[in-house]
Formats: sequence, C-alpha cells, structure tokens
Amino acid sequence: MSEPSPHLTLEVLQQFRVIYGTMRQYFRELEECCGLPGSQMWLIQEVERHPEIGITELAGRLGIHQSTCSQLVDRLVDKKYLSKQRLSTDQRRVGLCLDEAGRLAIAALPGPAEGVLPQALANIPEVALKTLHINLDELIQHLPGHDETFAATPLADMLGKAGNRNK
Repeated sequence: MSEPSPHLTLEVLQQFRVIYGTMRQYFRELEECCGLPGSQMWLIQEVERHPEIGITELAGRLGIHQSTCSQLVDRLVDKKYLSKQRLSTDQRRVGLCLDEAGRLAIAALPGPAEGVLPQALANIPEVALKTLHINLDELIQHLPGHDETFAATPLADMLGKAGNRNK
C-alpha cells in the first residue's frame, strides 16, 4: 500500500481546518446570541421539541451520559431556563419544561442548537455519509491514543472558548 502524497495529505488537513473553524465560529455566534454554550442550547432545544421529556431520553437524544445530562439540566433549572414538573400523563414521573428564559434563548438561536455539522451530515446523500463513516473510522484507527469516550462529548463543549479568531 502506497503512502498518500504530501500535497493530498495537506489538502485533507485543510478540509479539517475548514470544518473545525466553521464549527467554532458558529458556536461562538450561538453563544453571543443566546448567552449560553451550544451544549446547553441543544438541551433546551430538545426540551422545546419534546415537552415533559425525561433526563434518560434527553441524554439519549444528545448522545451524552445520563449523569452529564443531569448536571446540565440542574444548571439550567438553577438559571431558570428549565423547570421540572410532574408529567401530565403520569404524576409519578418528572419531566422538563421551558421557562421564560429558555423560550427567549430559543428565540435568539441563529440556527440549529446542535451546530452546523449535524445538519450538514443529515443533508448529504446516504451513500456519501456511509463512505465518510468508513473513511473516518479508518482515520481514527491511525490516530495514536484515540479515545472513544470523546464520542459522548458535545462538539460545542470540545470546541470551547480556546482562542479567538477575528471574523
């Protein structure tokens, strides 16, 4: 098997830079508009889409661990973006609902709370998505020290606030 040309390797690296930079820029804009990080906005958006959702289902929708989801929810309840209420269908269970601050944050969203990458992935043809999946898996296998636990961390949290680039 021959090694790829340095030119092609650099072009692919530049593609990753475009993806990474685009996501960072979007999440910065989202936080400026809404006053909350992307992961918290995604959680609020899921509560808006699914009123009275429980923590377990919400964690599954976000692809994060239930304890992480519970911590995020508690922060948002403390800040009055969300409230916990008895379910209308089963008074023994508690679900999440938007408070006024949550509705205002949702109204300020510049686009999807989960970010532009999931939306872009959902819009490409399935055959292209399957090919990308196979190729990214191959790349991950060649990454020294790759850590599969990152798969459960929202992109908005990974991108953080490290460094600011002028727009």
